[in-house]
Amino acid sequence: MAFALTAASATADPGTIASKEAEAQSVMGQIQQLDSSLERAIEAYNLATVKLNRIRHDLSENTVALSSARKSLRHAKVQLANRLVDIYTSGDQNAGLAVLLGAESLDDMIGRVDASERVSQQDTLVLRQVARFRREVQHRQQFLKHAHAEQVQVVAERNAAKASVESQLGQRRALLGSIRGEIAHLKEVEAARQAELQREAEARLAQQQSDQRQASLAPTVPVRAGGVVGIAMRYLGTPYVWGGASPSGFDCSGFVMYVFSQIGVSLPHSSYAQYGYGSAVSLGNLQPGDLVFFDGLGHVGIYIGGGSFIHAPHTGDVVKISSISGWYSSTFVGGRRL
Repeated sequence: MAFALTAASATADPGTIASKEAEAQSVMGQIQQLDSSLERAIEAYNLATVKLNRIRHDLSENTVALSSARKSLRHAKVQLANRLVDIYTSGDQNAGLAVLLGAESLDDMIGRVDASERVSQQDTLVLRQVARFRREVQHRQQFLKHAHAEQVQVVAERNAAKASVESQLGQRRALLGSIRGEIAHLKEVEAARQAELQREAEARLAQQQSDQRQASLAPTVPVRAGGVVGIAMRYLGTPYVWGGASPSGFDCSGFVMYVFSQIGVSLPHSSYAQYGYGSAVSLGNLQPGDLVFFDGLGHVGIYIGGGSFIHAPHTGDVVKISSISGWYSSTFVGGRRL
């Protein structure tokens, strides 16, 4: 987010102009650092949300499974009790009455069955069903206990990330307010730069599509990658919205998730989680459609070729094209090819 401020008036005091420019540049530098920290906090919030949704899904599934296991255990225990009554009332000692009734616990009973040849296959099966369902109930109960504990921890992480985001948003608004007079000029400079980058990207995309149609062998750029870039370009100018994942507003990982969903690729709403998908790609081997990650995985975008990528940068900005240079080059983590 490097901007160059020019003099607002040729008749103004040069010393005052230089002072104002220096002040604005200093504030913009602070905002850039804050944006980086803010984006990491937002993606930490998104990752906690992904974890929380997984935990809720697992809790729901295991709660149902626990109820089913408990019913099966009750049924198996009834079967075992009925069998013990049958053995006792029949007086058939050869059926293994001493083995079954002499046990001090269910585990002891299973051990006795394993060591005895007098217990029928049916009795062994019923007994093992009781043991299996009991183990499943215990396992499900333990899982739910851990899942609830993890849920509490993740909710705390999520709340902390949310508080951090809200605090930093307040700081950002205050900093921007201190250079309100310079903002209009900065926006004009950035708008002109974006228009040029968009023209270059559209020309490059058109050339790639032309090359694909004319190529008799494998295309230089994968068709799907070209489609991803084309889809992403449709949303240039869409405002950045914290937690957004629709054309009404995106954050960085929400933008990537939405664009790839248009070609049937499902990704989580988290830059940290998205880095686990696909295969690694170095900076020098990037192709259009590859995901590019920056700032300790706190930011993600889509590479479009020519050393540029498209992304939803930060609060107060819009979906735009940026070059992998300067800050982005110095904080580049890696690329992933899906």
